Amino acid sequence: MKLIVGLGNPGRNYEGTRHNVGFSFIDFYLESKKITPSWKNKFQGLYCEVRIHGEKIMFLKPQSFMNLSGTVVSQFMHFFKIDVEDLLVISDDLDLNLGNFKLRDKGSCGGHNGLRNIEQCIHTQQYKRLKIGISNDKTKDTKDYVLNQFSKEDYTKLQNVFKLLISVVDDFFEIDFLSLMNRYNRKNR
Repeated sequence: MKLIVGLGNPGRNYEGTRHNVGFSFIDFYLESKKITPSWKNKFQGLYCEVRIHGEKIMFLKPQSFMNLSGTVVSQFMHFFKIDVEDLLVISDDLDLNLGNFKLRDKGSCGGHNGLRNIEQCIHTQQYKRLKIGISNDKTKDTKDYVLNQFSKEDYTKLQNVFKLLISVVDDFFEIDFLSLMNRYNRKNR
């Protein structure tokens, strides 16, 4: 079984914000596959189990707020006996321009508090992640910026990158991660 984790903050106040692109992409992906998820609640996480390409896949949206995402992720991994090799975390990234994404198989959290907490709770920096660029506006406080809604133009750019990421996630189920990174990673524009 693979565990796909989208990071975000729970509640209507945070829907559609830059920090919630992990949640938004999971919803977009499932909708694109015409999957109507049956969300369940466990360990402060909303999750659903589906079959894709014959494999059982669990999608998870931690509801503990971003900074405590790792507690939820580690509880799911332990309870469902999911190996770190089968974990993919989807998050926003301030250092990538909007419209860009990057796959990584290890490394530091890069200042992202949700990723930092995951590293602390699963005791490794060696886990797969899909980072979705949200750009960075240095004229604004970072907290305010990531908790803001996308402009209409930026939302269109985000939807376009989400369409590309459908293939990335589909291929995640089919090929090894090094091949996946070689196939899809690209530099900021």
